[in-house]
Amino acid sequence: MSFSSLGLSPALLLALSDKACLTPTPIQQAAIPAALEGRDVLGSAQTGSGKTLAFALPLLQQLEKAAPGQARRARALVLVPTRELSTQVGEVIRSLGAHLSPALKVSIVFGGVSINPQLLRLRGGTDIVVATPGRLLDLVAHNALDLSLVEMLVLDEADRLLDLGFTEELTRILALLPAVRQNLFFSATFPPALQALAQTLLRDPYRIMLRSEPLTEPDIAQRAIAVDASNRTQLLRHLIQQNHWRQVLVFVATSHGAEMIADKLRKARINAEPFHGQLSQGKRSQVLADFKASRVKVVIATDVAARGLDIALLPVVVNYDLPRSALDYTHRIGRTGRAGESGVAISFVSAESQAHFHLIEKRQRLSLTLEQIAGFEPTQSSSPAAAAGGGVKGKRPNKKDKLRAAATLSLRAV
Repeated sequence: MSFSSLGLSPALLLALSDKACLTPTPIQQAAIPAALEGRDVLGSAQTGSGKTLAFALPLLQQLEKAAPGQARRARALVLVPTRELSTQVGEVIRSLGAHLSPALKVSIVFGGVSINPQLLRLRGGTDIVVATPGRLLDLVAHNALDLSLVEMLVLDEADRLLDLGFTEELTRILALLPAVRQNLFFSATFPPALQALAQTLLRDPYRIMLRSEPLTEPDIAQRAIAVDASNRTQLLRHLIQQNHWRQVLVFVATSHGAEMIADKLRKARINAEPFHGQLSQGKRSQVLADFKASRVKVVIATDVAARGLDIALLPVVVNYDLPRSALDYTHRIGRTGRAGESGVAISFVSAESQAHFHLIEKRQRLSLTLEQIAGFEPTQSSSPAAAAGGGVKGKRPNKKDKLRAAATLSLRAV
């Protein structure tokens, strides 16, 4: 099947040709025709499966058919959970719309930077807004955006929007949108909170669940290495040097940890940079640009980078600290093995985190051999207390989950 068989306009087909995109992925084959018919869509597929094009192409074609008049008003809204994803998605939409006439204006807005330049860029109006929820509400409060004419709403990484605590912001944004609109929800996972939201907001949606399709299964070799917690940095340095890794994305639990590990690697003459939410947007953008250009070999990141970070041909991901939940494990390792490429995902497992890792294995249906590396054999053993506690986020709702569920129920009144 080709993109030309999906009913796309010549201008969009030309843009796809410019990007050397010739064959749609399964999520694109399923979602684009349904969205072009004006149906609500709920699409769930793995990270790297092509979800951005699955909503960007029909969004552009729908707006192209009803070209704007002299006054530009926001007619499409794409909500994303992170700054990095807003930039990535916005640039994809801009590139796909390169041959549309008249051109559609795409505005990318996110927090962590001064609001004034964004206010200035919105003075002439806009057609498409790609935004993080908090900054979108700030711009509405400044009367820079009017959402009353939005025809299409896209939630990209919808589960992550809820997981990061944006439920209250979503409630406020939905109250500003017209009741009649097209809704496109795309996500890598489909947790209960997202199911509740979909049931509330989507009208007879076209459902696409491709997470288990063989064609979308990434080629990621997963490994687990037993090591004492105190020796993880030395082991990381050893693996980088021994395997001559050209790029490594390392996940840690805290901003302080990211800074500390990056500093230790730099002292070992390994070019490394931290990447976390306490950095300025300018610094984060620079780190990503340097990483993509191979000027930085290792990025030490908190989970702020688990979604929306797309590094072409990234060969290795390391879980220095294990993720809190099995879903976060999926999103972390999904940074490698993208677009048909192979990758390696390594998890460091200490005595304190063994029970935690076994629960992740159980929920991911994994069974990994716990390797040992010569010179870094663990000297500590797992304690009964650690085995009982586990620490990984379980299926029983915790206090945060209950609060999130209560906030989700409030969406039903919108």
